[in-house]
Amino acid sequence: MIAREGVPIIIWTGIIFIVFLILSLIFKNKILWGVSGLVFIIFIFHFFFFRDPERSFDGPPTVIVAPADGKVILIEKVEEPVYIKGPAQKISIFMSVFNCHVNRIPATGTVEYLRHKPGQFLNAMNHRTGEENEQQMIGINTPYGKIFFKQIAGLIARRIVCKLQPGQKVQRSQRFGLIRYGSRLDVFLPMNVEVKVKLNQKTVAGETIIGEFNP
Repeated sequence: MIAREGVPIIIWTGIIFIVFLILSLIFKNKILWGVSGLVFIIFIFHFFFFRDPERSFDGPPTVIVAPADGKVILIEKVEEPVYIKGPAQKISIFMSVFNCHVNRIPATGTVEYLRHKPGQFLNAMNHRTGEENEQQMIGINTPYGKIFFKQIAGLIARRIVCKLQPGQKVQRSQRFGLIRYGSRLDVFLPMNVEVKVKLNQKTVAGETIIGEFNP
């Protein structure tokens, strides 16, 4: 399956490829052939980048899953003043251009907080990006506590998609958006959550357990 947001991009790169291919056949120009080859690679890459496999998780309701495919690059205790408003455990997941970029809900609950914050486009591996880069902030109230997370744009990523609405009921592993291309998600969990991931661990959105509430 291909993410809906990627379909127009795939169509347009396909059209551009056909145009350059026709020009290459007409003018027999090496540069045009080279450009045609490059556009074809980009065309094929978009099929890979915008892949949207089916995901599900049937574990206990207290379990929290990763919102993104990627690698855990930071785990630390912090103060979270926006939604949890107190001590929290922060998990940062870096998404390279080779990861599936469809984002998923980490736990079942109600969307209570949404805010888009304009900002810079620093390298997503830089920990300053959590505060300085463009981002979409999301707060979900679950039966066991609050979860706060951010879709953060990176050096190449210039488009954040979030389809959530305030007051919306959401289910764990449900698709809710994506970021293109290469980015990061920061997840803030309350202190009554036991973190279940380690640094440098690979995550699969909607399936990898990153924490569990201790009610």
